[in-house]
Amino acid sequence: MDRLFANGTVNAAQSGRGSGQGSDQGSDKGSDQGSGSAPALFLFHSLLSDRASFDAIVPQLSRSFRLIVPELPGFGGSKAVSGGLAAVADRMAEAVKEAAGGTETIVLGNGYGGFVALQMAIRHPAIAAKLILADCGAAFSQAGREAFRNMAAASKAQGLSAITDVAMRRLFAPEFQARHPDLMRDRREAFLKTDPEVLQAACADLAELDLRPELSRVKVPVLVLVGEHDEATPPPMSRELAAGLPNARLKIIAGCAHVPQLQSPEAFLDAIGDFLPAVHAVS
Repeated sequence: MDRLFANGTVNAAQSGRGSGQGSDQGSDKGSDQGSGSAPALFLFHSLLSDRASFDAIVPQLSRSFRLIVPELPGFGGSKAVSGGLAAVADRMAEAVKEAAGGTETIVLGNGYGGFVALQMAIRHPAIAAKLILADCGAAFSQAGREAFRNMAAASKAQGLSAITDVAMRRLFAPEFQARHPDLMRDRREAFLKTDPEVLQAACADLAELDLRPELSRVKVPVLVLVGEHDEATPPPMSRELAAGLPNARLKIIAGCAHVPQLQSPEAFLDAIGDFLPAVHAVS
């Protein structure tokens, strides 16, 4: 069930405990203990994908959490926002506060969604009780910055189709792509629906980003995850991120690349299970 938040600017799918799923107007209060009974878990998608990248883990997570999966500003049914990553983070903070409704809040971000979640936590310290930052970091290397600039320039000059192969390589290892042609076809189609101007603006923001001086402001527990073979945000970025946060732990997910929740859902759920025990509480 989709709903709009933040003055109608952020579209999000809701499911799970207390979401009202199964009723026409979200009024099926007897089906659970009420919307405040389960923590609200938000899933922020990556730049080169969309919220469908979480589809494989939604069924399990929705058994323990009130699950909210938004489309980030400029994606799908969510309106774009000007002002860089800080403005994106502020828009999402508004949506998170409204959707959570005062309940315990956990935010999980993958890739670009992780950068948005981290910036949001820096700018709005009380926004979440816990964070999971999967395959992101606090700053890119010079080579990483140039990769974003090159993607933005190529997409502006030649269109998204010119960088689709590059985008898919940043998400998945070549061997994985060869073994899963149907999935890759779906991911390519999803990528080609991205608003080019939104992509180019995000690339420009990430090319200049450096959140390292502000990491000490994030006091809540953080689980930092990274795929062993992630080329977009390599493991050294996650090590640096975890080291700079006051209360963080790091896990490397073997055999995975930039979107481990899509590549290996079971491994991803296992990786977050100790940090969010409720993930395995319902069998």
